[in-house]
Amino acid sequence: MNEVDWGSIFEWSTLLKCFVVGGLICVIGQILIDKTKLTPARILVIFVTVGAILGGLGIYQYLVEFAGAGATVPLTGFGYNLAKGAIEEVKNIGLIGAFTGGVKAAAGGIAAAIFFGYLASLISKPKMKKQ
Repeated sequence: MNEVDWGSIFEWSTLLKCFVVGGLICVIGQILIDKTKLTPARILVIFVTVGAILGGLGIYQYLVEFAGAGATVPLTGFGYNLAKGAIEEVKNIGLIGAFTGGVKAAAGGIAAAIFFGYLASLISKPKMKKQ
């Protein structure tokens, strides 16, 4: 039986960078939850907005190149994806691309979130939060 050489399959330095950057983004979110009166919904909006702004300025691309999924999977990556898609569509079809490009670029992620959210709602038993 052949043994698998996991060292050749994975680039461990890439996995480490991905884990550290994604973890730091999550740590920032946790600090905002613990130390401020911001609601999780507002923190979500802040993260997506920061990702879109940094993506629009071309700064977030450097983080994506460095950390890969560690930068694209968190909420900031969603904002970056929206901005990137809007910029590309403006170049291709003009001003209307600013409105359609972000959604086109993020359509797969949005569809997956809706689908798996629906599956989770079928499996789980929702309860009202006690006041």
